[in-house]
Amino acid sequence: MHAWAVADPVPGGGVRVERVERVVPAPGPRQLLVQVEACGVCRTDLHLAEGDLPPHRERCVPGHEVVGHIVAEGSQVAGYARGDRVGVAWLGGTCGECGYCRRGAENLCPHSTYTGWDVDGGYAPYLTVNAAYAYRLPSSPPAAELAPLLCAGIIGYRALKRAELPRGGRLGIYGFGASAHLTAQIAMAQGATVHVLTRSAEARKLALDLGCASAAGSHDAPPEPLDSAILFAPAGDLVPTALEALAPGGTLAIAGIHLSAIPRLDYAKHLFQERSVRSVTANTRQDGRELFDLLERVRIRVRTQPYPMAHADLALTDLAADRVNGAAVLVP
Repeated sequence: MHAWAVADPVPGGGVRVERVERVVPAPGPRQLLVQVEACGVCRTDLHLAEGDLPPHRERCVPGHEVVGHIVAEGSQVAGYARGDRVGVAWLGGTCGECGYCRRGAENLCPHSTYTGWDVDGGYAPYLTVNAAYAYRLPSSPPAAELAPLLCAGIIGYRALKRAELPRGGRLGIYGFGASAHLTAQIAMAQGATVHVLTRSAEARKLALDLGCASAAGSHDAPPEPLDSAILFAPAGDLVPTALEALAPGGTLAIAGIHLSAIPRLDYAKHLFQERSVRSVTANTRQDGRELFDLLERVRIRVRTQPYPMAHADLALTDLAADRVNGAAVLVP
């Protein structure tokens, strides 16, 4: 099969992926072999392809927002059948035995592995996944609309929890890409007022179309103090800006896996009056299950921009240049 692999990335060297030929993988005893219907293009894939994140595995196939059907299963897999629709997400495995795993914080497991970083992902026609880390998906929604939920959706949902937004509160969202446009809709469905701050004029238009209360530039002040904020843009210079916009007691959650340098903070200006900064690290499977349960009750619009799988390099390049409005998705 033809697939895409990350090829010798160098920080600052642009997108480095190449087409490779691989053997269709065989599932291990506890694995599923999945035929890919669609794979979302995540900013984490871009960080890997541009060298912002160090490779864990040479020539790894990226992609961790995968929707597909089971075509084979390992000898020890139970509860799945060929033809079942499943999702493959970022978290690919944990030890299940460390203190973090035992207390429900498997996202912090020191032995965790990740789809598209430690094991080959979905920029290919087929991939394998540990059955215990796959998500059961409904059969009717289009695959391209489901795919972004498997990372952009789950991480956004976890970031919203980490931001500790009070009921009916005022949420600021910095950056408005795949994850942010989903998170904003979830927050609004729960009664929040959402203010979007992003450099893209097209993204600001999308925010207003989705019902956000305001949309302005990244470094602009929101029209009212914020109870919580989420930083999706990988721009450390926005951390002081977001903290300054918080009301007393407010929380800033930083959702990205990579962030540029944070400028020096002024305690009185940015942190005093019990303002908090929290990071978001991967997700737990429980986060994913909670999100999909929530989406059975809450209707959200998934804005997608499809690309043929053969043009994955273009999708990543467009994402790097802010030419994607919503979520880029690879389709066969």
